[in-house]
Amino acid sequence: MNREKVSWSNVIKFAGAFIAFLIGSGFATGQEILQYFTAYGMKGLLAGLFTLVCLVYVGGDFIVTGFRERFSNTNDIYRYYCGKYIGGFYDYFAIAFLYMSYIVMVAGAGATLAQYYGLPTFVGCIGMAFVSAFTVTFGLGRIVDVIGTIGPAIVLFAIGIGLAAIFKNPEGIVRGAQMIEAAEVEMTKVGTNWFTSGMSYVGFSMLWLAAFLAAMGQKANSAKEAVIGTTLGATGFVVGIIIMMLGLLANLDAVAMTDIPSLILAERIYPPIATVFSLIIMGGIYTTSVPLLWSVSARFSQEKTRKFYLLTVGLAVSGCVVGLLLPFQRIVNIIYGINGYVGIMLIVFMIAKSAGLTKRFSE
Repeated sequence: MNREKVSWSNVIKFAGAFIAFLIGSGFATGQEILQYFTAYGMKGLLAGLFTLVCLVYVGGDFIVTGFRERFSNTNDIYRYYCGKYIGGFYDYFAIAFLYMSYIVMVAGAGATLAQYYGLPTFVGCIGMAFVSAFTVTFGLGRIVDVIGTIGPAIVLFAIGIGLAAIFKNPEGIVRGAQMIEAAEVEMTKVGTNWFTSGMSYVGFSMLWLAAFLAAMGQKANSAKEAVIGTTLGATGFVVGIIIMMLGLLANLDAVAMTDIPSLILAERIYPPIATVFSLIIMGGIYTTSVPLLWSVSARFSQEKTRKFYLLTVGLAVSGCVVGLLLPFQRIVNIIYGINGYVGIMLIVFMIAKSAGLTKRFSE
């Protein structure tokens, strides 16, 4: 296979799938950006830069490893980096976290429709559980095609909302940063400072991406093509984070303790846009819930088998039930925050593997 061959249609598809997978309910609603970045004022920019550097590195390494190793079970990527025992821990820990993250997506769908349309929470939860389970039954190839197309559109719309919020009230950025510095506003945040927040954010993102990118790497024509795709995806995603962060900061007084802050931004800019953006948010939740659910089902069953279909439906129903029982803002803080600190340790093993320091643990 020509390791230098690059299909730009594949590059865009990989970048789009990378973005779409990470957008989810936390990004699209603005809740994770509020807790991980905006909550630290202008220092949130440092968390964004840290996130960019790490995601470019781990995204490229994950997808190239998948391209090169051709894992029969893509969760073996953890054993590749960490050895039999620690890798085994990460394998099962990651699966548990991915399923918890799927529950966050379902809860986010319910919270979005409840806040904007006044619908009962169960409508959004059940609807998202159904469409995600239905899509997963088509398999990974179709999933990459679908979310790779939707992803760039979602992030561009989100960036547009963020830019409009900034331009409408640019002086609000400074005021918002001052409010945070003076502790004039109550906010839920992850971490104790911008660095620990950034580490947690990268950590949970890595647990999402590892097996998915390893599988996606097997569909690449070359390592070069794969790396270009993930680098563009990471860059586009973090640009979206920073712009949304500043937009939220410029309107901090209105969004600080809301469940769906990005909808508040849209309503402040032009109310009819909020209707469109509510659908965009649901699209973002969809593009993340699908690969999350696929990752869990594929870990324990073969695609397109009866076991795979039954497991997918069972997981979707269970996730829907749990998502209805937990408040969205709190579930984002607990699940993403704690699991992120475990996830970030994986980067240490990745660097050690590259340096040849983990060979004896892998034998």
